Amino acid sequence: MAKLLFACIRFLVVSSVLLGSTPLHAGTFRVATYNVENYLDQPTGSRPQVKSAEARAKVRESIRALNPDVVALEEIGGLSALMELRASLRAEGLEFRDWEYVTGADTNVHVAVLSRLPIIARRPHTNDAFLLDGRAFRVKRGFAEVDVRVNTDFTFTLLAGHLKSRLAAPDADEAEERLAEAKILRRIVDEHFARQPDVRLIVLGDFNDTKDTEAIKAIIGRGKFKLTDTRPAERNGDDTPGNSRIGPRTITWTYYYGKDDTYSRIDYILLSPAMARDWVRGGTYVLAKPNWGVGSDHRPIVAEFETAN
Repeated sequence: MAKLLFACIRFLVVSSVLLGSTPLHAGTFRVATYNVENYLDQPTGSRPQVKSAEARAKVRESIRALNPDVVALEEIGGLSALMELRASLRAEGLEFRDWEYVTGADTNVHVAVLSRLPIIARRPHTNDAFLLDGRAFRVKRGFAEVDVRVNTDFTFTLLAGHLKSRLAAPDADEAEERLAEAKILRRIVDEHFARQPDVRLIVLGDFNDTKDTEAIKAIIGRGKFKLTDTRPAERNGDDTPGNSRIGPRTITWTYYYGKDDTYSRIDYILLSPAMARDWVRGGTYVLAKPNWGVGSDHRPIVAEFETAN
């Protein structure tokens, strides 16, 4: 009887690992974000280009290389595109059993979350609005908000977004629109702190601005409830401290803008004070992979956490 019980337990554990339903290492887990650049399986009005098979394969290769337990995705097309990506990853050995898909004012691309860990609550933000020069606007892609259970003693909230792009818009100043969206995102963050000051919160996504801009400052905040910027960097051997005032001179860019031939860091993983206590710096990085640009104009970033704290 004891041998039979042991065999059953072993089968369940091995099956769970193979199916990707638990973190790979006991006590740690990884959270990533990746703008997958127009991951469309059918053309839309303003985005007629369907994602090529080669580009989709590179996106999957990058996600598998990170091996995240939770990944936020930006610029996913319709729900069928998300399901195709999820099914293709499962066929390649990486199964995300839970998922969330959020729509906003933009009907072309959306925010989504794939998770190997159980999503136990969902609070999508799909209709937040703001005024600019007396005109009403909606947050273009909405915000995904989910509670994720790592184990019986450890749960965290993930808040994912994709702020207004830096492309000029005919109806408003793009920077002002992005700042207004950032302030709404921060308002959601502050509502969490008001309810639970020690909330474990991860705020991540493509925020379309660099760290010293008003939009990013608004999201990070200040004082007691300032968010920690994990600032993922390439794992290329750099280990010098750099300038103490501005941080190490590591390679952190996440986005290539072909028109200006520029590289910048506009994708973020930000942490509440309680979540920062569980952060593993050594497991946090931006993925540097050959031919990364085949999949997207962004590079994915990942942060690692431990539950022992």
